[in-house]
Amino acid sequence: MMRKKVIAGLLAGALAVSMLGCGSKQAEEIPAAEETTGAEDTAAEETAEADPVTLNVFAAASMTETLTEIQEMYKEVAPNVTLVFNFDSSGTLKTQIQEGADCDVFISAAQKQMNQLDKDADPEVNTDGLDYVLEGTRVNLLENKVVLAVPDGNPKDIQNFEDLGTNKLSLLALGNEDVPVGQYSNEILTNLGILDSLEAAGKITYGSNVKEVTTQVSEAAADAGIIYATDAFSAKLTVVDQAGSDLCKQVIYPAAVLNVSKNQEAAKEFLAYLQTDTCMKVFEAVGFAAAE
Repeated sequence: MMRKKVIAGLLAGALAVSMLGCGSKQAEEIPAAEETTGAEDTAAEETAEADPVTLNVFAAASMTETLTEIQEMYKEVAPNVTLVFNFDSSGTLKTQIQEGADCDVFISAAQKQMNQLDKDADPEVNTDGLDYVLEGTRVNLLENKVVLAVPDGNPKDIQNFEDLGTNKLSLLALGNEDVPVGQYSNEILTNLGILDSLEAAGKITYGSNVKEVTTQVSEAAADAGIIYATDAFSAKLTVVDQAGSDLCKQVIYPAAVLNVSKNQEAAKEFLAYLQTDTCMKVFEAVGFAAAE
């Protein structure tokens, strides 16, 4: 009988020690579990911040070189953001946006094409009442200049815009009238009083955007071309004249995030980056200036 009591006592003691050990282990594991959960939450937040984003940027063809350079720079600033550029005439880009193209940021070479997408613009310009500009994001980003460029060596010795109305000129390259550079060109030639006579004489050849006009001059397919100062710089063309305010209006490049963008915050951040001193140095190096 005594032996049974001793064994029962030993078993009871062992069971108590075992239960105490389990309770202690559980007490230690609970904080550890809480710490793990906290670490997982932090990791999830970091992953969310680095989620890949693709921004589709529609920009005037005259920005090809500068934005391509900035594209590489932005990889260091926002490595999770992939910039995809669509360069063309502002009129073509505006039409693509209107037809449903996936665009996050639009940069036009003139106010007209941006106004045609802005519900707050003059209804005489935005005749269709389109509403694509995200409120509060539209800015005047850059200013460019319209210049008269000639092929290497200037074979026809064209020295200024006035020479376009003389026998020195056989063929002048212009942008189509539905693109900004063409509209600025028409304004210049109209103010000089020579647009109609050049057209009647068959002395004008057209390009669908400023890059096509620049190529015609570079290849000496035309005696001269009216393009932007930045394109002349990039193509290393000789500039013989620059249009002043008496010949054409100020050349301003507006930019905005579109309200159809699925990545509006990332688009706003990129647009803000374009306005930094770092980017302005890239723009100014080819002849752009910050718009005032």
